[in-house]
Amino acid sequence: MVVPRLVVAAPSSGSGKTTVATGLMAALRARGLRVSPHKVGPDYIDPGYHALASGRPGRNLDPWLVGEELVAPLFLHGAAGCDVAVVEGVMGLFDGRGDTGFASTAHVATLLDAPVVLVVDAARQSRSVAAVVHGFATFDPDVRVGGVVLNRVGSDRHEELCRSALAAAGVPVLGAIRRDDAVATPSRHLGLVPAAERRAEAVAAVDRLAALVARSCDLDALLRLACSAPPLGGPSWAPPTLRATSDRPVVAVAGGAAFTFGYAEQVELLRAAGAEVAVFDPLRDTRLPDGTGAIVIGGGFPEMYAAELAANEPLREQVAAFPGPIAAECAGLLYLCDELDGQRMCGRVPGRARMTSRLTLGYRDAVALRRSPLTRTGERLRGHEFHRTAVEYAAPPLLSWDGGHDGYGDPGVTASYLHLHWAGAPHLAQRLVSSSRSPSVLR
Repeated sequence: MVVPRLVVAAPSSGSGKTTVATGLMAALRARGLRVSPHKVGPDYIDPGYHALASGRPGRNLDPWLVGEELVAPLFLHGAAGCDVAVVEGVMGLFDGRGDTGFASTAHVATLLDAPVVLVVDAARQSRSVAAVVHGFATFDPDVRVGGVVLNRVGSDRHEELCRSALAAAGVPVLGAIRRDDAVATPSRHLGLVPAAERRAEAVAAVDRLAALVARSCDLDALLRLACSAPPLGGPSWAPPTLRATSDRPVVAVAGGAAFTFGYAEQVELLRAAGAEVAVFDPLRDTRLPDGTGAIVIGGGFPEMYAAELAANEPLREQVAAFPGPIAAECAGLLYLCDELDGQRMCGRVPGRARMTSRLTLGYRDAVALRRSPLTRTGERLRGHEFHRTAVEYAAPPLLSWDGGHDGYGDPGVTASYLHLHWAGAPHLAQRLVSSSRSPSVLR
């Protein structure tokens, strides 16, 4: 399949990848193009801004979570019907899992056979920019750096010096962005504040990024670079579909400002497994959707809304008494605990959660220690942790991995800090749907 595409990468975090990638998506959309947005790695927050910029779901590409063989099929699935795809990288171009390049931006770029646009923070340097770009362009011959976008350029003279140095290095400059504090976006825990928490402000921020990139970058040259990507072979991913039945249980998926993290493929897998998906907001809704047979509570920042979640007593009590299966991760785990920072939660997980000063971050190769709605004893699950909270469990852990353990599981609940990409384990959706109660349970 021919999909014009490029990867927006950088030498390090904080260089301006999200500024350029999000602004480019929005600027290309403003030209009337259908833009497919993607993000390397397990990040949930950037895809929210990508979705605003492109008008399509932001999708993640992570070889660790889903396997190398699924990266291109998932990309093709997301890019179906689009004119161009923009993939935002993660960290530095060659930074992967541990001390390897596995799951790095470079790794994904090679799996997609896509050219790379390197975003370089030019502040406090000029000719040295060429040395940085030369190093990244030659480090791995399988990675094609097709151009550079200079970020945080201070003046016309500064831009002239950087362009001259890069011309000698043989790498085209596709844009030069001046320092502009007006495009700054508030951050939290190594990432932006989720777009769903600040919708109006996020839309305005994306509009500013689109204007910034449109006036600072050569969009035609970037499109030509994207079109230089060769055809991408292989099939597109599709969620495995079970035999249709008349019984389609409702799976209630938590949403709203407190629960903003979830991979787009999860809902697609639940529907393919035979479920009707209904979104509910634990901050506002006092009842689960009618006919709910299973609950999914994903990630987010519930610690920012602990008092509001606690105040919604009718919903907490209904979740506490819910007879069907519940799958919860990270924020969902906190919501199911007895309490969060002293505020009463649902009490389905025996444990107390609290904010800490320590950031827990990293991939996990976990083994299930017992059976629960999603797990079977001895099975392996690949996931990702990202949180500044801790839970003091009053029960044995559900999952174990080298150097750690976590989670709670019983016949009705799977809850842990691990974020799972269900496209890499589609049986999780099938298990949840098949174990859900009759839609008449809550009527």
